[in-house]
Amino acid sequence: MEKIPPLGPMLGRAAHLARSRMDARLNRYDVTPAQTHVLMHLDRSGGQAPQCEVTAFLRVKPSTANGILDRLEEKGMVARTVSGSDARRRIVALTDKGAAQLAEFRRQFHAAEAVMVRGLTPGEEETLRALLLRVIGNLEEDEHT
Repeated sequence: MEKIPPLGPMLGRAAHLARSRMDARLNRYDVTPAQTHVLMHLDRSGGQAPQCEVTAFLRVKPSTANGILDRLEEKGMVARTVSGSDARRRIVALTDKGAAQLAEFRRQFHAAEAVMVRGLTPGEEETLRALLLRVIGNLEEDEHT
Protein backbone atom coordinates (compact mmCIF):
# COMPACT_ATOMS: atom_id res chain seq x y z
CA MET A 1 0.00 0.00 0.00
CA GLU A 2 1.38 3.40 -1.05
CA LYS A 3 2.05 5.90 1.72
CA ILE A 4 0.11 9.18 1.39
CA PRO A 5 2.58 12.10 1.14
CA PRO A 6 2.52 15.02 3.59
CA LEU A 7 -0.14 17.68 3.05
CA GLY A 8 2.20 20.61 2.28
CA PRO A 9 3.86 19.00 -0.76
CA MET A 10 0.50 17.71 -1.99
CA LEU A 11 -1.05 21.19 -1.84
CA GLY A 12 2.04 22.66 -3.51
CA ARG A 13 1.93 20.08 -6.31
CA ALA A 14 -1.81 20.59 -6.84
CA ALA A 15 -1.33 24.39 -6.98
CA HIS A 16 1.58 24.04 -9.40
CA LEU A 17 -0.36 21.72 -11.72
CA ALA A 18 -3.49 23.89 -11.60
CA ARG A 19 -1.47 27.03 -12.43
CA SER A 20 0.49 25.24 -15.15
CA ARG A 21 -2.65 23.91 -16.87
CA MET A 22 -4.37 27.30 -16.67
CA ASP A 23 -1.30 29.08 -18.05
CA ALA A 24 -1.22 26.61 -20.95
CA ARG A 25 -4.88 27.40 -21.74
CA LEU A 26 -4.22 31.17 -21.63
CA ASN A 27 -1.07 30.96 -23.77
CA ARG A 28 -3.35 30.29 -26.75
CA TYR A 29 -4.51 33.90 -26.42
CA ASP A 30 -1.07 35.51 -26.17
CA VAL A 31 -1.65 36.86 -22.66
CA THR A 32 0.30 36.45 -19.47
CA PRO A 33 -1.23 35.54 -16.12
CA ALA A 34 -0.53 39.10 -14.89
CA GLN A 35 -2.39 40.57 -17.88
CA THR A 36 -5.34 38.28 -17.17
CA HIS A 37 -5.36 39.37 -13.51
CA VAL A 38 -5.48 43.02 -14.61
CA LEU A 39 -8.49 42.35 -16.85
CA MET A 40 -10.30 40.52 -14.03
CA HIS A 41 -9.50 43.30 -11.56
CA LEU A 42 -10.85 45.94 -13.94
CA ASP A 43 -14.01 43.90 -14.46
CA ARG A 44 -14.54 43.57 -10.69
CA SER A 45 -13.95 47.33 -10.38
CA GLY A 46 -16.79 48.21 -12.73
CA GLY A 47 -14.66 48.25 -15.89
CA GLN A 48 -12.09 50.83 -14.84
CA ALA A 49 -9.67 51.74 -12.07
CA PRO A 50 -6.93 54.25 -11.33
CA GLN A 51 -3.55 53.01 -12.57
CA CYS A 52 -2.09 53.32 -9.04
CA GLU A 53 -4.80 50.93 -7.82
CA VAL A 54 -3.94 48.42 -10.55
CA THR A 55 -0.27 48.67 -9.57
CA ALA A 56 -1.14 48.05 -5.90
CA PHE A 57 -3.37 45.11 -6.87
CA LEU A 58 -0.53 43.52 -8.85
CA ARG A 59 1.95 44.12 -6.00
CA VAL A 60 4.64 45.19 -8.45
CA LYS A 61 6.71 48.31 -9.08
CA PRO A 62 5.02 51.06 -11.12
CA SER A 63 7.43 50.44 -14.02
CA THR A 64 6.46 46.75 -14.11
CA ALA A 65 2.74 47.58 -14.01
CA ASN A 66 3.30 50.13 -16.77
CA GLY A 67 4.85 47.41 -18.96
CA ILE A 68 1.92 45.06 -18.34
CA LEU A 69 -0.55 47.83 -19.17
CA ASP A 70 1.46 48.84 -22.27
CA ARG A 71 1.12 45.28 -23.65
CA LEU A 72 -2.61 45.20 -22.88
CA GLU A 73 -3.05 48.58 -24.54
CA GLU A 74 -1.13 47.41 -27.64
CA LYS A 75 -3.49 44.41 -27.82
CA GLY A 76 -6.50 46.73 -27.58
CA MET A 77 -7.75 45.20 -24.33
CA VAL A 78 -7.41 48.31 -22.15
CA ALA A 79 -7.31 52.04 -22.70
CA ARG A 80 -5.60 54.59 -20.46
CA THR A 81 -6.79 58.14 -20.07
CA VAL A 82 -5.97 61.07 -17.85
CA SER A 83 -8.37 61.59 -14.97
CA GLY A 84 -10.65 64.59 -15.46
CA SER A 85 -10.25 65.62 -11.82
CA ASP A 86 -6.46 65.15 -11.52
CA ALA A 87 -4.16 65.37 -14.56
CA ARG A 88 -1.47 63.42 -12.67
CA ARG A 89 -3.77 60.44 -12.31
CA ARG A 90 -4.36 57.89 -15.08
CA ILE A 91 -7.45 55.74 -15.42
CA VAL A 92 -7.24 52.23 -16.91
CA ALA A 93 -10.42 51.02 -18.59
CA LEU A 94 -11.42 47.66 -20.00
CA THR A 95 -12.25 47.91 -23.73
CA ASP A 96 -14.93 45.90 -25.53
CA LYS A 97 -12.17 43.66 -26.89
CA GLY A 98 -10.77 43.19 -23.38
CA ALA A 99 -14.22 42.31 -22.02
CA ALA A 100 -14.74 39.79 -24.84
CA GLN A 101 -11.34 38.21 -24.14
CA LEU A 102 -12.12 38.09 -20.44
CA ALA A 103 -15.34 36.19 -21.17
CA GLU A 104 -13.28 33.63 -23.10
CA PHE A 105 -10.74 33.41 -20.27
CA ARG A 106 -13.56 32.69 -17.83
CA ARG A 107 -14.71 29.82 -20.05
CA GLN A 108 -11.17 28.49 -19.90
CA PHE A 109 -11.09 28.85 -16.10
CA HIS A 110 -14.33 26.87 -15.82
CA ALA A 111 -12.97 24.18 -18.14
CA ALA A 112 -9.77 23.92 -16.09
CA GLU A 113 -11.77 23.71 -12.88
CA ALA A 114 -13.93 20.95 -14.37
CA VAL A 115 -10.75 18.96 -14.98
CA MET A 116 -9.67 19.50 -11.35
CA VAL A 117 -12.87 18.05 -9.93
CA ARG A 118 -13.44 15.37 -12.56
CA GLY A 119 -14.60 12.18 -10.90
CA LEU A 120 -15.71 13.88 -7.68
CA THR A 121 -19.33 13.81 -6.65
CA PRO A 122 -20.96 17.19 -5.97
CA GLY A 123 -20.76 16.38 -2.24
CA GLU A 124 -17.06 15.53 -2.46
CA GLU A 125 -16.39 18.75 -4.37
CA GLU A 126 -18.24 20.76 -1.71
CA THR A 127 -16.30 18.99 1.05
CA LEU A 128 -13.00 19.65 -0.73
CA ARG A 129 -13.81 23.36 -1.07
CA ALA A 130 -14.85 23.60 2.59
CA LEU A 131 -11.69 21.84 3.77
CA LEU A 132 -9.45 23.99 1.59
CA LEU A 133 -11.14 27.13 2.96
CA ARG A 134 -10.36 25.93 6.48
CA VAL A 135 -6.73 25.21 5.56
CA ILE A 136 -6.42 28.68 3.99
CA GLY A 137 -8.02 30.27 7.05
CA ASN A 138 -5.65 28.41 9.37
CA LEU A 139 -2.62 29.51 7.35
CA GLU A 140 -3.81 33.13 7.16
CA GLU A 141 -4.42 33.15 10.90
CA ASP A 142 -0.95 31.72 11.53
CA GLU A 143 0.53 34.40 9.28
CA HIS A 144 -0.65 37.04 11.76
CA THR A 145 0.81 35.38 14.87
